[in-house]
Amino acid sequence: MALSCPSLCSQLSLIRLYGLRTNRINNGLYSSYVSCQSRLPLCRHYSTSKVGRGVASKLQKANTKYEGFLKRRFPRFFQLYHTFVEGFKLLFKDANEVKNIKVKMGTEGLQFKDLPYRDMEKLRQFRRDLMKAIPLLLISLPPFANYLVFVLMYFFPRQLLIRHFWSPRQQAEFQGLYHSLRVQHHQPVLKGLENKSRQVKDTQLQSRLKGLCAKVQSGENPQVSDILAVRGLFSGRPLGIRWMGVNQMRHISPLLFLTPRLPGFLIGWRLNNHALELLQQDRALSRLGAHELNDDELRQACYVRGLNSTNLGAKECHEWLIQWLQVTSSLKDSEVSLLLHNMVFLSANYPKGPSPH
Repeated sequence: MALSCPSLCSQLSLIRLYGLRTNRINNGLYSSYVSCQSRLPLCRHYSTSKVGRGVASKLQKANTKYEGFLKRRFPRFFQLYHTFVEGFKLLFKDANEVKNIKVKMGTEGLQFKDLPYRDMEKLRQFRRDLMKAIPLLLISLPPFANYLVFVLMYFFPRQLLIRHFWSPRQQAEFQGLYHSLRVQHHQPVLKGLENKSRQVKDTQLQSRLKGLCAKVQSGENPQVSDILAVRGLFSGRPLGIRWMGVNQMRHISPLLFLTPRLPGFLIGWRLNNHALELLQQDRALSRLGAHELNDDELRQACYVRGLNSTNLGAKECHEWLIQWLQVTSSLKDSEVSLLLHNMVFLSANYPKGPSPH
């Protein structure tokens, strides 16, 4: 009985949620989502009638007994079940917060770039969660497929579940794994820059770019001044995002957890959109101040920007994020290619590399 509640929530609310367009976030999507929740008496909102309150009370008692039985007899399964239920609560909470943000944007005529940093991050992360959850929803549509889905979620949590349904141990483990996949592209990105440097006509800028790449490849952490000294090369030929080679874009895409298995023009379009979004977040974060972030927000901000912050202290994360913002907060929209390459420059050797002087 207890499992039927989250299952009912997922089948009814998420089908309505994902059945709408997911390539952009709109008020209609979230209003449909919340209105769907309001029609789920077994999941969240019980009737105010006496009959409704009585049914709700009986369900709560039955659910408590069932959870107690699972905890005593099947502790491992109970942990999975508990994570699953709590995940839905977090998902509903995020959806409600996103709905409020979208309503605010509509009533006040705000654009994404006008939002505070935390609102930007909430929209960005929720959109990614929705996109990842769509395949699981499609699998669960056929009758009785929810049992298969539950088995798949148990054996393939990283591939099928979004972060709401991961345990704290899984979150750390999966983040480390995803970052190890990013690291595999660091050297190819640097090699691609070295090859492109031969097309730079200004000998001084060419030398600085080669020196920057050599410093990172040798295991050092570059200075912010080293990176900003070559920023002019990343707005036009040969390193601007419009002139970047397809192979280079395919190696940069995994840094943002984007698939490289798309046509070149589509990869470039996605990279440009994601880079501009991250640049707008950096500007909002500069206005807020990195010191205003709590530890979880700080680690998440660093992780999104290319640093494996799982095993780093708050002080190390803060120092790194300050360096990142010193590079990106002053960049123009036409220089987002530098922001993408900065994910390698600053994170490849941090914090193990020698500190720059």
